Amino acid sequence: MASTISSSNTTVSHSGDGKYRFALVSLTSLFFMWGFITCLNDILIPHLKAVFSLSYTEAMLIQFCFFGAYFLVSLPAGKLVKKLGYQRGIVTGLVIASFGCALFYPAADLAVYGLFLGALFVLASGITILQVAANPYVNALGSEETASSRLNLTQAFNALGTTVAPYFGAILILSVATGAVGEMSHAQAEAEVVKMPYLFLSATLAILAIIFAKLSLPVIEEHVEQETTGEVSYKGKTSAVQSLHLVLGAVGIFVYVGAEVSIGSFLVNFLGEEHIVGLQEADAAKYITYYWGGAMVGRFIGSAVMQKIAAGKVLAFNGLVAAILVLVAMYTSGEVAMYAILAVGLFNSIMFPTIFSLALRDLGPHTSQGSGILCLAIVGGAIIPLLQGVMADSMGIQPAFILPVVCYAFIVFYGAKGSQMS
Repeated sequence: MASTISSSNTTVSHSGDGKYRFALVSLTSLFFMWGFITCLNDILIPHLKAVFSLSYTEAMLIQFCFFGAYFLVSLPAGKLVKKLGYQRGIVTGLVIASFGCALFYPAADLAVYGLFLGALFVLASGITILQVAANPYVNALGSEETASSRLNLTQAFNALGTTVAPYFGAILILSVATGAVGEMSHAQAEAEVVKMPYLFLSATLAILAIIFAKLSLPVIEEHVEQETTGEVSYKGKTSAVQSLHLVLGAVGIFVYVGAEVSIGSFLVNFLGEEHIVGLQEADAAKYITYYWGGAMVGRFIGSAVMQKIAAGKVLAFNGLVAAILVLVAMYTSGEVAMYAILAVGLFNSIMFPTIFSLALRDLGPHTSQGSGILCLAIVGGAIIPLLQGVMADSMGIQPAFILPVVCYAFIVFYGAKGSQMS
């Protein structure tokens, strides 16, 4: 089936990907920005854990509030994007995310942990709207056969953002905070240093909102809400949730994001363990770059590989290798454990965009609803790290990594079989 896309006053077929290069290039900036912002949480966790003397469980409330927004906002965002269209949905998300970043200034001024969590929730609400709009938009800008490859390519720039963010955070947050202690109270010193980085992000997002409001981007006619007097039926289905591959894909997104975020959230503390490599926070934070850098490299590789090999097979293979690497990190020590856990990023790489594309396959006018459901499932990034935090407090960091192993086991199933179910 070929969708139709209109840009300005023209309507064109969905046959080739080359026609939409400008739109895809424009969208890569969004993928970079939300990857960058999301990964900064991995720096905020050890940073705020130290300043507010938090347990692992309390520190994981950062991810709980950030990814909890996906659960509360995704379905309303899906309706909003269906009503406004992808482009105006993107602008709305950018404005809200910019406001959320600006809220870090008063939170830092008052040095109250609850205010940081509130700012993160607002920021994540904007990112949620961006995800709901941008992912299916990229999926639709070309042929269905190359959708997974295309989304992996744009998600590679998301991974570029996650690769740069830890280094940025280590220098501008963790290192600066260490030098600032002594000049003022410990809590105030460490809280103050987040002001400038997040104000800079707020300004950048605001500028992007203005740019995207002015761009002339294609409109996916098939996905625009039509005035109807009843339910829209597509291939005998009146709702996205009637497609089993979408429902299983939502579970896949839940466990994937949960596993990825859990591993990233615990990396600094894991590498700080004496029997691993005993790194200081600022030094350990720089190693997160390798974890997310692997994801970036893997997405470029995956984009090419999936031109030749079925996306489901690649997904199952990567899930299996990721599970094995986490098990190695659990049952070894020293550099072996360190490099095993960092290498997981390479095999995480293709998982999110591939699950997303496979789950949205052939939903037609229910695509926006499906995207909202998949983005709702990103709440896994709130729940699974919190559960792993509870496990780490009770049994230690290394044994708690069994939770991501279980997550990867489901991903192997989805790639091998679940994505083919109708």
